[in-house]
Amino acid sequence: MKILVTGGAGFIGSALIRHIIDNTDDCVVNVDKLTYAGNLESLAHISQSPRYTFERVDICDRAELDRVFREHQPDAVMHLAAESHVDRSIGGPAAFIETNIVGTYTLLEAARQYWQGRDGNCKSAFRFHHISTDEVYGDLEGPEELFTETTPYAPSSPYSASKASSDHLVRAWQRTYGLPVLVTNCSNNYGPYHFPEKLIPLIILNALEGKPLPIYGKGDQIRDWLYVEDHARALYKVVTEGKVGETYNIGGHNEKQNIDVVHTLCELLDELRPVGANSFARHLTSYRDLITHVQDRPGHDLRYAIDARKIQHELGWTPEETFETGIRKTVEWYLTNLKWCRRVQDCNYQRERLGVIA
Repeated sequence: MKILVTGGAGFIGSALIRHIIDNTDDCVVNVDKLTYAGNLESLAHISQSPRYTFERVDICDRAELDRVFREHQPDAVMHLAAESHVDRSIGGPAAFIETNIVGTYTLLEAARQYWQGRDGNCKSAFRFHHISTDEVYGDLEGPEELFTETTPYAPSSPYSASKASSDHLVRAWQRTYGLPVLVTNCSNNYGPYHFPEKLIPLIILNALEGKPLPIYGKGDQIRDWLYVEDHARALYKVVTEGKVGETYNIGGHNEKQNIDVVHTLCELLDELRPVGANSFARHLTSYRDLITHVQDRPGHDLRYAIDARKIQHELGWTPEETFETGIRKTVEWYLTNLKWCRRVQDCNYQRERLGVIA
């Protein structure tokens, strides 16, 4: 099978592509605009595979999308390209509207035209898999509540509202035009190659530099944490075995308060890279001493939690990593790959992409 992956240079997209190339015989066409969060270094070890192709294309560019479909003739689309950081969406929502809504519309139209021109088995086997987020559901009130595939949408931020809009577009293209779609909504991902502005890598890297570890409010926000490689396995399972028209929620069964996540990271760093080994640690006994509470962001959802029983029962997927095993692997990866992190932090990967000498 040949799979067109949009946003394949991002955190989840690159994990998905690595999984496909490393564990299947399928081919991948990676379509990515290469915004600040797109880093081809995350795909370095599979980049020379004859089953991998990269196309630097903006999903809002219809002519280029038509060319990509025409030249590569994919059997499936896995759509991950999106602006995805809540804080950035609050400060600058326009980019989220453009990429997440207009870009999804443009991709849907290009895929529809391509699919309608297919014949026989090629047409019936085609799939459009849209990868979304649990944030479209808003937040949960009761401690026992879980997001299911039928939970009403109630997005709280410009980011989640734009993703909710894209979900609605995808389902409308199935109902109106018959496009064979699948939708997945996932919980918070973590793991290797995560962009350093997100909570877990931010805390790890700030700690190693002796910088404050910023926690919104009390840090009592609860998230369901999903190891990114488990998510990649689930996504491949859905695109190859999922039922057309269905939605599958993907979660890690790991609800944690943000403050507890930070405490766990500090404990692991204290074990693996003792704070006393750092020049800045003169007055510190633990990385926990760097924790700083800051003003909460506007509209911050309190609790997300996924009910992932449907994908377990219908497709046989369950996460392989517990939070304890996954977070240890994550911290160990960052400690081993600080060079990658520093290149992202100082934007060298972007300068080289643009032909600028760092």
